[in-house]
Amino acid sequence: MPVRAQTLEEEPDMALTRNTLAARLRDDAGKGSARRLRAQGLVPAVVYGRHLDTPVHIAVNTLLSLKLDGQPERMVLLKDYQQDPVSREMLHADFIDVHENEQIKVNVPVVLTGKPVGVTEGGILSQSRREIEVFAMPAAIPEKIEADVSHLKIAQSLHINEVKLPEGVRVKSHVNYTLAVVSVPEKEEVAPVVAAAVTPAAGAPAAGAPGAAPAAGDAKAPEGKGGAAAPAAAKDAGGAGKKDDKKK
Repeated sequence: MPVRAQTLEEEPDMALTRNTLAARLRDDAGKGSARRLRAQGLVPAVVYGRHLDTPVHIAVNTLLSLKLDGQPERMVLLKDYQQDPVSREMLHADFIDVHENEQIKVNVPVVLTGKPVGVTEGGILSQSRREIEVFAMPAAIPEKIEADVSHLKIAQSLHINEVKLPEGVRVKSHVNYTLAVVSVPEKEEVAPVVAAAVTPAAGAPAAGAPGAAPAAGDAKAPEGKGGAAAPAAAKDAGGAGKKDDKKK
């Protein structure tokens, strides 16, 4: 029995509907910026097209409204997705069902503000954590959390309990962990200067060895020997001359 092929006109209508995707422009690019955006529940994206002078860098909000046939609209948060390694086509996506009146757990970047007093005194400021885990309503998730460190002196630190969190945001932790610290600068140790030893020339005897030349100032004749030898010889020569005159 012949089978009739189904034409395109007879295929069910699967046309895509137009949806609005919330996004905002982003000023910076790079791995650091992308990491901060993902911590806020945003996805870094780029818009390309031949009608654009330059690509547009945007951040897409992953908090979406999901509409299912025959069911009420619900809010979901994009958790993860998979892409084809060659074509980069999206293959799969995971969403988390969230509610406007229930808190969710997200990671938010921490930005230090102010110049510590200890830094002006020569200390070194170091940030221990650049992201913290917070709980907030979906609509109250902050873009970042600012922590003032201007009051820190040398050897002082800032802990999570000292940070003023935005309204509707809280941290669930039993540990008052450190966010930043002003450490004491390490002193540079100066190595002692060691006098270089004088190496004798090849074949020359070392100082103090037999046959070595006396040092400057040490070439004095011993008293009663070399010093008196010359006058005594002159005296003997004079006496011998007188004896020869008497014999004549």
